[in-house]
Amino acid sequence: MKRWLILEDGTILEGKSLGYDKSTINELVFTTAMTGYQESITDQSFNGQILIFTYPLIGNYGTNSEDNESIFPTCSGVVVKESCTEGSSFRKEKNISDFLVDNKITGISDLDTRYLTNKIRNNGAMLAAIVCNEDEIDEYKNKIKLFKIKQTHVKEVSTKNKYYIPGKEFKVVLIDYGLKISITKELLKRNCGIYVVPYETSFEEIKELNPDGVMLSNGPGDPNDLKSQIEIIKKLQSNYPIFGICLGHQLLALANGISTKKMIFGHRGVNHPVIDLETNKCYITSQNHGYVVDEKSLTSKNKKVVVTHKSLNDNSIEGLKYLDQYAFSVQFHPDSCPGTSDSYYLFDNFINNMKEFRGKKDAKE
Repeated sequence: MKRWLILEDGTILEGKSLGYDKSTINELVFTTAMTGYQESITDQSFNGQILIFTYPLIGNYGTNSEDNESIFPTCSGVVVKESCTEGSSFRKEKNISDFLVDNKITGISDLDTRYLTNKIRNNGAMLAAIVCNEDEIDEYKNKIKLFKIKQTHVKEVSTKNKYYIPGKEFKVVLIDYGLKISITKELLKRNCGIYVVPYETSFEEIKELNPDGVMLSNGPGDPNDLKSQIEIIKKLQSNYPIFGICLGHQLLALANGISTKKMIFGHRGVNHPVIDLETNKCYITSQNHGYVVDEKSLTSKNKKVVVTHKSLNDNSIEGLKYLDQYAFSVQFHPDSCPGTSDSYYLFDNFINNMKEFRGKKDAKE
């Protein structure tokens, strides 16, 4: 069956059906990851977006119930060059198309994804629609002109209720802005008990949990839309060790008077080189973001903020440390699912911060 991809500049491309049979419209972005398509599709940082995979064959090892990064993925659509109808792996449970159908995600295959990626790189992320019926083409051409990207991404993907994952050594409050399950796995490996809390959880509610540290998770959308959450972080950062990832990194920056800005086409993939300026070592990182900390806003008034990591592709800020607090953050995903294990050490740094903070707290008492 045929399907069509319509871009906001009027381009119409014809492809074949993949996944759920329902037309959709949203922002079109691309990822350069060669593996980990299931983890990417279920990453809530892609909430509402139509995702292009630049790797030419998607689905070759199928899908399974263990590799999801969220229970209910919310990306809007998937665009591939070629989809593998079967998939070969001893872990395979479903093929890629059935997986998309089960999660009500629309897809389209047999498109020139290299052409689409070059178009986005030259013009920036753009609106697009995957149309399942030919008689809807004109309707969606008009819808694109009127479409506005929503500001409720985090509200849609954050947990609605607090829950606890048992652990023995440290108690961590993980604020869920659209977290990846792999973050909880890395904390559990380090003997942390984890309270996962909704994004709107107040400072007072977090204080009642008496955590050793607070993690600010990844998530979708513009960090400037989360005004109330920024105010909560301002209170948290002077009371607990904090580790921010991706959206959490941006929110922590905003809480300290540092600005963020939208990128032309973002960083999305698992092969982004980043330099740790403190050790002068290069790490290959997993990334998924369309906004970034604006280096121009790091003026003399930010003397207590240190840039710890930078992208070796475009020199954008990838990490910050706050010298007057036990707080640091990175733009990339150190949990690295999908991706390499290069930056797991950042979780160890967080553990060390909690140990030191606990020691000072005990000494005072």
